[in-house]
Order: sequence, then C-alpha cells, then structure tokens
Amino acid sequence: MTAAASEADDRIIRESGIDARIALIIQPVLKAIGFRLVRVQLTGQNGLTLQIMAERDDGTMTVEDCEEVSRAVSPALDVEDPIEKAYHLEVSSPGIDRPLVRKSDFTTWTGHLVKMETSVLIGDRKRFKGKIAEADSDGILLERDKAAYGEEPTIRVPYDAIAEARLVLTDDLIREALSKDNRVRKEAKKRRGEAEEDAIAGEENETEQES
Repeated sequence: MTAAASEADDRIIRESGIDARIALIIQPVLKAIGFRLVRVQLTGQNGLTLQIMAERDDGTMTVEDCEEVSRAVSPALDVEDPIEKAYHLEVSSPGIDRPLVRKSDFTTWTGHLVKMETSVLIGDRKRFKGKIAEADSDGILLERDKAAYGEEPTIRVPYDAIAEARLVLTDDLIREALSKDNRVRKEAKKRRGEAEEDAIAGEENETEQES
C-alpha cells in the first residue's frame, strides 16, 4: 500500500497479500460513492469468492447499497485484474456481529462483548474475550469475560497489537444495533425529505422568475 493510500485508509486492521491489493483498488471507488471499506477477503469457497464488506459513513448498508457497490467496483476490478482466476463477487454489510477495524468502531461499541486476537502476547495471551470498558486514542481497556485464577479482571490492549476483533452476538448488542439503525434511517429519511423540499422550492422560484 502506498503512503498516500495508507493515509487515506483509517482502518487499524488491514489486509495483506492479494486482499491488500484489492483493497487498494476499490477504496477510491467506494469513497467516491459515499461508502467506506470494512474488509476484503478472497476465499476458496465455491471456486473463488471475493467478499467485500462495506458500509456508509453512518454505519448503514442496505441491499440496494450492496448492489450499488457491486456495480461500482466491478469495472475497476476488471481493469486492474488482480485475481488471475474466475471468481464470484459478494458484497455485504458488516452485520450485527461485525468486525471492528477502526478506532471509532471500538468507541462506538464500548460496553459490548468482543472476541479479539493480538499479533503479540499481551499478558501471556493472544486471544481474548470480554467487554470493551474504555476506548481511547491509543487502545482499549478490556474487561475479561471469564478471568482465569490469578488474572487481572481487566487488560489494556494497544490498537497496534490487535490483529482481529469482532463483536459477539448478545441480546444487548442486537437491541442497540437495531435501535441505532432505526435512528440513522429516520435521520437519513428526514435529510432526504428536506433536500426534496429545497429542490421543489428552487423549482418554484425559477417558475416565478420566468413568469
């Protein structure tokens, strides 16, 4: 990844190898149409499947959004041709039990249960499960789900040590995710309504001027 592309990618957890090359190709396309990349993963399922996980800046991702992203990135992938074999393109939302890839993700979902793997040993471990107690600019404070005998109930994990993190599906998470989604959709609908009113008002003004 080039320095400029790296600066444009605010994710702290990124791909490597062919996945990183694909991410580099599609990120400018996603940004241009109002989306941000969550994850790219090329798997051997059903031949080859290219899974692109994306979302709007407000965290929403509808079926129509998935179709829009698919139509937008396909030409760029055809031109760059990073995958030598035939593959199936699959675009999806992050889902409720989503991967956490940005610092803002950890802040947004503070108080919820996560499974996490680190690239280095943190307190003699690389795998953790617990609630995000705090999230600041440097890392998170994890409240262990089930601390072993002699272990501290909380552990601080710096962002640069996190290799993978994902929310764990719980009733609290489902409730909050649905609540946030409904709130964001209402706000988006309200904004669209205001934009339509402005457009209608503009047309009326033009008509008055013409008359």
